[in-house]
Amino acid sequence: MSADLRASIFEVVASVPDPEIPVLSLVDLGIVREVHQDDTGIEVTLTPTYSGCPATEAIARDVREALDRAGHPQARVAIRLSPAWSSDWITEEGRRKLKAYGIAPPACSATPREQVVSLRRKVSVACPRCDSTETEQLSHFASTPCKALYRCLACREPFDYFKPF
Repeated sequence: MSADLRASIFEVVASVPDPEIPVLSLVDLGIVREVHQDDTGIEVTLTPTYSGCPATEAIARDVREALDRAGHPQARVAIRLSPAWSSDWITEEGRRKLKAYGIAPPACSATPREQVVSLRRKVSVACPRCDSTETEQLSHFASTPCKALYRCLACREPFDYFKPF
């Protein structure tokens, strides 16, 4: 696959917003695993944020439709569950967009070593509105299973926190 074609396909996929957090593209979220071409054509491989993500079918459909509109009707969309998606794959731009949207991005790495460290000490979650780290968890689950519900003790506003996975 030429570099220009690969870049073109990535651009198409980057134009597809996440259905649950529409300020993020699928590339920002880090779920676009691979774009390649073999003897049978172009394939875009996605890894959902978790295996039971209810948006997986909608995301695959949206990518398929974007590829069709861009003139790639024969391109395939594949879902790969292994290795599992990690919140470490969220781009820096994606983290910035999460915060601007009012969702605190993951406060620590999702690597096993960092997860062990975070279990030993409380991870400081900064409020996406006022940046205070004086926050408390209200619920381990929020609007989606990949987020927790927090409240800022400084500005008193509730907010979602995108958990590290």
